[in-house]
Amino acid sequence: MTHNNVALNTMYKRSITLPRGTLDLTYQTNSATEKNVIEQSNHYQLEDLLGFAQRINPKRAFLFVSKVLGRHIPVTPSTMRHAFTDLANLVPDELPEPILVIGMAETAVGLSAGVHQALQTRYPEALLLNSTRHAQHDDSHDKSSHSLLTTFSEDHSHASQHLIYQSADNVTQAQLLASKTLIMVDDEASTGNTCVNVVTALRNAGLDQLEQVHLTTLVDWSLNQERHQHQDTANSDDAVPDQIAKRLPNIKFQRHHLLSGAWTWTDAPNPEPITMPSVDTTEAGSHTLGDTGNWGRFPTLDSTDGFDNYLLKFQTAFKVFNKQAQSEKEQFGKEQFEKEQLPKRILVLGSNEFVWLPFLLAEWLETQTQNSTVNFSALTRSPIALGGAITTMLSFSDNYGLGMTNFAYNVEPNDWDLIVLCVETSADSVDDIWKDLDNVLVVSPTL
Repeated sequence: MTHNNVALNTMYKRSITLPRGTLDLTYQTNSATEKNVIEQSNHYQLEDLLGFAQRINPKRAFLFVSKVLGRHIPVTPSTMRHAFTDLANLVPDELPEPILVIGMAETAVGLSAGVHQALQTRYPEALLLNSTRHAQHDDSHDKSSHSLLTTFSEDHSHASQHLIYQSADNVTQAQLLASKTLIMVDDEASTGNTCVNVVTALRNAGLDQLEQVHLTTLVDWSLNQERHQHQDTANSDDAVPDQIAKRLPNIKFQRHHLLSGAWTWTDAPNPEPITMPSVDTTEAGSHTLGDTGNWGRFPTLDSTDGFDNYLLKFQTAFKVFNKQAQSEKEQFGKEQFEKEQLPKRILVLGSNEFVWLPFLLAEWLETQTQNSTVNFSALTRSPIALGGAITTMLSFSDNYGLGMTNFAYNVEPNDWDLIVLCVETSADSVDDIWKDLDNVLVVSPTL
């Protein structure tokens, strides 16, 4: 099988020493894609895409920390959008339809929506469906509206169980089951096991017409070691059989990525034992989810379905927030949202899986401001140790009522004039650590 749109380049080596061991990388860039910026600065380099940190997870000691994903490192929305589009552009034309784009919770649900949106310029009927770790409340008591399609396991993860929901719309559900091409989107692939688990689960759930699977990642570390050991004689990607392809019978398998390679991990002598927080749950939580439209937890053609309403919630909340910060005289007559009132340094934070509409909000804010800095990042349930690419950590109770600890990394509140914290639950569900900060505006669908 071929690795579509991958041009072989010089092989690089890098070693990263972490407290619990050493991560050795062998990698190559992909000259088939050039960074989507005005000045052509060639293809993505390792330092453009990744930093490194230590997981608080006995299953795997290290973490690839993306610099373009907006999850653990704040980044401009335009940088994220460029990466989404550059990755989508690697997916080939003339794929068999129907097409299903599926993203992995929680880290890649925004990435998958961005790739899906870019792909719809060529495949307007492609469906988006993300996995989730949040069981969906069913207030209507209509069993068909929130029915599980399947589940699968991400074996190395801090929260291994994933849920995938089906559509209550008969036409959409029929298209889903008839999918011929699966585009699986994730921030990184490290072994390929998750891809195999997803495809197997979907086929067993009724997607028995799949012909092609496209593993579409920012960085692919799952390329087998033999391929790199034979690099002197391997002039094409066909030189060594693809190990994932061998595990997917009767499927044409291709990979698309901005950078690829292989890793080996060597434990340090007598590493200090760690205790991982309990974050492996797929419960719904005690706080009900508000209506934010369908951005991918259920099959959808339009991931922006709820954005206009969420933008209105922000504009309304910002006017109130701004009034509290200024005198009544200054605010007299200013009932409409005015972009001139936006401050210079703005950080938008998504929360857990709820990142796509918050990203669109950050992107909108970036277009509204000429002299301001707008960054995007997100709250997460992933436990990561301080050090390496993780310079600061805030810990607090989750806003879903699950009773678990959540984290915000590389966020120093005093660095920002305004922090827009976007949640899909009620504003009251947010931990006091955020409520007590004068520069935090909580945006909720229940405002």
